[in-house]
Amino acid sequence: MASLSNTVLDAALNVITSNGARLDLCSSEPTAYSGVSSVSLANKTSLSVGSPADRSGGGRQVTVAAITSSATGSVTGTGTATHYAITNGSNALYATGSLSASQSVTSGNTFTLAAFTVAIPDPA
Repeated sequence: MASLSNTVLDAALNVITSNGARLDLCSSEPTAYSGVSSVSLANKTSLSVGSPADRSGGGRQVTVAAITSSATGSVTGTGTATHYAITNGSNALYATGSLSASQSVTSGNTFTLAAFTVAIPDPA
């Protein structure tokens, strides 16, 4: 069975912590940075991503802080957001995943989002 140390997992997660500058709410899951703009419905810059920590069930995780009413994101399209994308805002996609619940958004409005984790499980 393969095994990776927490140091290796943390190095991967630290890329998100150090370079994740923008979160997009997307209508579907992008597979590359070049695809984010075509599915983005909303975005927020100046993300707050925590340090790597133990993940329940094994592995490591970082927590993306909530986007609250005091620091909302901007809605740029109308539709149903089902996924998130974390990028550096210029050329790299670092993480994507499903939202815990889809959100209907309308262009010109703002959005909030509960805190969530990005995790790497231990190898099976």
